[in-house]
Amino acid sequence: MKILITAGPTRERIDPVRFLSNRSTGKMGYALAAAAAARGHDVVLVSGPTALAAPDGVRLVPVESAAEMAEVVHCEAAKAHAVIMAAAVADYRPRHPLGRKLKKGPGDLTLELERTEDILAGLGRDKRPGQILVGFAAETHDVVRHAREKLARKGVPLVVGNIGPATFGQDDNALLLVDATGHRELPHASKRTLARQLVAEIAQRLP
Repeated sequence: MKILITAGPTRERIDPVRFLSNRSTGKMGYALAAAAAARGHDVVLVSGPTALAAPDGVRLVPVESAAEMAEVVHCEAAKAHAVIMAAAVADYRPRHPLGRKLKKGPGDLTLELERTEDILAGLGRDKRPGQILVGFAAETHDVVRHAREKLARKGVPLVVGNIGPATFGQDDNALLLVDATGHRELPHASKRTLARQLVAEIAQRLP
């Protein structure tokens, strides 16, 4: 099967030397790609900027911004049996990025931000019969509630919630699987172990 996975952060340009981003390191997404490839799947990994090497047997497509990720994901998703959106995609970007370095002025600075495309919601609207879409919810509180809201809002069958706020950059985690029937926890373990468990769970859901 072809499995499309996104990983890492996006960077939204303010000027040629500054950007808005987040703390994602891509470790969970890369672990998922390695686990899926180890099971013999055809894996495409669309990744924002990270310090990680592409797992063996995985086709890596590097991107930087949310717009670039959206373009690649929409193209690749048309042929994918499963899409796992593990990337921490920016919700907002500067409305007017500058072509030269923004110089420091005497007072405060206000940046006007605009919404980026909601990639997962778009995939949910265009989902093919039998295709599995998996969203991730990186939350600092009320993980179950926020994951349930995301499940309904995005139109996807499964949302994976990170349990605890300090998962970025760590080698381990605990995950919460939320679907229409309820939720259950994948207990604290290495991200590699959790990735194997999650890939097996997704494979069971495929027709």
